[in-house]
Amino acid sequence: MATAILLALTLIALPGCSVVRLGYGHIDSFAVWTADEYFDLDPQQRHEFNSRFERLHEWHRYEQLPEYAAFLAETKARLQRKLTREDLNWFVDGLKARYRTIVRRGAPDAAALLATIRPEQLDALRRQFDKDNRKFVREYRLDASPEEIERARIRRALSQIKDWVGSLTVEQEQMVIAMTKSAPVIYRLRHEDRLRRQREFLRLMESRAEREAFTARLRHWLLNWEEGRAPEYDRLLAEWWGKRVEMLLALDRMLTPHQRAAAAHRLQNYIADFTRLAERPAAATASR
Repeated sequence: MATAILLALTLIALPGCSVVRLGYGHIDSFAVWTADEYFDLDPQQRHEFNSRFERLHEWHRYEQLPEYAAFLAETKARLQRKLTREDLNWFVDGLKARYRTIVRRGAPDAAALLATIRPEQLDALRRQFDKDNRKFVREYRLDASPEEIERARIRRALSQIKDWVGSLTVEQEQMVIAMTKSAPVIYRLRHEDRLRRQREFLRLMESRAEREAFTARLRHWLLNWEEGRAPEYDRLLAEWWGKRVEMLLALDRMLTPHQRAAAAHRLQNYIADFTRLAERPAAATASR
């Protein structure tokens, strides 16, 4: 939606190290496609978006990716000596901090582009929001029975863990299932919070003619996504995270050497990818 967050969204969405290398190199095309999908940009807006995003991309590649590699190297070291609750909180706080760094850098450019959006383009945005919301309902089975929702979230939890450590033992799988069942179901409240954020953004866009104030409001809105949450959602989200931490710590104690090595290997692949991507071309390095 805004140039400030497209890089973060792309990196989160990429499932594997080889895809990171391929995807990051084409992130400019992905970014303009995404912006066009949401706002139906005209040619001049697409050109402006490309120019602004190119600057953000270059900064992110050469200034941020080395820092990402260092962050993941520390993550790998913590994983190899077994995890603690503090390690998991440190990791999540690190992800949030890096997202905020991108927002602070990109918010002025995002605000400048959003200021050019016309009323009919906001209609395109509303249609895309509706499409995204229907996808969310399908993905999280919000129209299904409680039993189907539970089966879906168990499949999701098992799949996410297997992506990192490989196949699970029967004992590990039973533990993950039991702890997933014990966590609160937050998908409906999460969906309601998505709708709240979408409404907030549309209200925010009403002030886009006042450029300086709009930039400040946009930056604040992107940085402070928790503001305005329903108290019940805040409470259940904290409970859900506590259960997730308990599950990950229990799983960590049960990991075989092979499983721990698989997770470490995947982290190392990301570290290598970020390091290679951050290397400046030889000609550019020589001219510095």
